Amino acid sequence: MSTHVDSWYASSTAATPPRPLLEGEVDADVCVIGGGIAGCSAALHLAERGYRVVLLEAELIGWGASGRSGAQAITGVACGQSKLESLIGDGDARRIWDMTVEALRLQRDLIDRHRIDCDYVTGQMHVALKSRQERELREDVETAHERYAYHSLRMVERDELRSLIASDRYIAGTYDSACGHLHPLKYTSGLAAAAERAGVTIFERSRALGYQRAPSPSSATLSSSSPLVVRTDRGIVRCRSIALCGNAWLGPFAPALARKIIGVGTYIVATEPLGEARAAALITNNAAVTDINWVIDYFRRSSDHRLLFGGRVSYSGVDPLSTRRATRARMLKVFPQLADTSIEFAWGGLVDITLNRAPHFGRLEPDVYFVQGFSGHGIALTGIAGQLLAEAISGTHDRFDVFARIKHRDFPGGKALRRPALVLAMLWYRLRDLL
Repeated sequence: MSTHVDSWYASSTAATPPRPLLEGEVDADVCVIGGGIAGCSAALHLAERGYRVVLLEAELIGWGASGRSGAQAITGVACGQSKLESLIGDGDARRIWDMTVEALRLQRDLIDRHRIDCDYVTGQMHVALKSRQERELREDVETAHERYAYHSLRMVERDELRSLIASDRYIAGTYDSACGHLHPLKYTSGLAAAAERAGVTIFERSRALGYQRAPSPSSATLSSSSPLVVRTDRGIVRCRSIALCGNAWLGPFAPALARKIIGVGTYIVATEPLGEARAAALITNNAAVTDINWVIDYFRRSSDHRLLFGGRVSYSGVDPLSTRRATRARMLKVFPQLADTSIEFAWGGLVDITLNRAPHFGRLEPDVYFVQGFSGHGIALTGIAGQLLAEAISGTHDRFDVFARIKHRDFPGGKALRRPALVLAMLWYRLRDLL
């Protein structure tokens, strides 16, 4: 029986009744594969447009990155706007920026409209450890104001920063009042429930194994209006379109997509409850915080007054050190005053990254769509990705195709050598964090 990873998120989310496995044959207009935020959002938006939707999840809703992440809802894409401009030009890069800002509004709208109880809190900060990084943050604020007319972002100087974060580690930061943080598993579960109320049928523990074109109606009972067949262990879905939202977990279902992303391990710990006053003293404005090292630390307060702290990544695909011990050590570099506290939860998961760190959207065939490669910027962006999938499947491709114009290369080295090559490449960036 599938279970969620032993995280604070899972421990603080009410159990939902088990959903059925797919057994036998079902018909749909669209088969969505993947029960994370992107898949649940796509299913919901498609159902609201009148489509019959079946969603297949290999494990449980929110089992992957959507239910385990650092859960900071932020603007932009992981590669940054300057990189995006070099890939697709200034005009399309601006359109994507605007859609990432819209993604934050969409997220708040979905939470409010569907009454999703997911501990949403406004405010997010990026913080600098050294002068070079402080200059980068100042340039980000200038660009946001002058080029993108985005004024929710402001600079936070050293003295103010010390009043907001009880740490001597950082010298400056930014604060974005349009961003925020939430409980990702509750949010994903809430989207799934909203999709079901809209008419979506969800099957859990039903891994999609592959798809094929249906035989012609003259040689089989399959309808010509359902040209695609998605297979699981125990059943099939006949459909007109497929939306692939499985990211790093799609595996052999779509080998061409697997070559464009790689799953990078990231790790989070949750302290014991600190009490309201002690937790509030750590981050007085209750914002989510991320430093801008290549190997980042990110942290925030929980609704029950813990510190949730993420850090470390594993590009090799294994966790060679104790997650609990190593991540706690990183936490104490930021907040040494927590040395007397225990860690109650420690967990990890995979972030799907692309080689250029830009999102990867497109089509495998005219009626087989995909979104993947959010590269750590998925909490808000996956939600609007689901909406864009619904738009594209409905025949309005314009906004989806802006993302689809971003070119992506395979990770070098093939299946056997891509991880060793990536590990070697990342050594430079780890060293750069120390300079």
